[in-house]
Amino acid sequence: MLRIGLISDTHSYLDPKIYEVFKEVDEIWHAGDIGNTELTDTLKKFKPTYAVFGNIDGADLRAEFPLNLEMEREGFKILITHIGGYPGRYESKARRKIEEFRPDIFICGHSHILKVMRDPAYNNMVVMNPGAAGIHGFHKIKTVLRFTLNKKKIENMEVVELGKRGEIV
Repeated sequence: MLRIGLISDTHSYLDPKIYEVFKEVDEIWHAGDIGNTELTDTLKKFKPTYAVFGNIDGADLRAEFPLNLEMEREGFKILITHIGGYPGRYESKARRKIEEFRPDIFICGHSHILKVMRDPAYNNMVVMNPGAAGIHGFHKIKTVLRFTLNKKKIENMEVVELGKRGEIV
């Protein structure tokens, strides 16, 4: 069993509520647009953290994190990238990577729109976007996802709202 905290689009802002929201997770996964290395350094001191770089991330983050992250956890093949899209409308590079890797779970960020859905065209793959946890963008509420992977099952999926977008704690 592995408890995951999924976050994206922090844009250099780490909401202090993350420490409470993710206190019981085993790993944090960041789906890009991190903003700066201080943010991921802070997360890594708190919990094991895996991330991809996003389109706003500079050379330092691009040197540390990949564009695409392929992992296997609890029987799942997982693909994380920043700009991914959604079933029927995947970004072309993401679609090629999905077709090549054939993940069970596909995670992206970028849109600042929280979504969890299945894609029947790709063996009922679960597609997740945790929305945006930062204070910049057009989203109204800062969101993250929390869930458990347990022997090829996704359990306890939760959307956690961190407050209004412009709200700095």
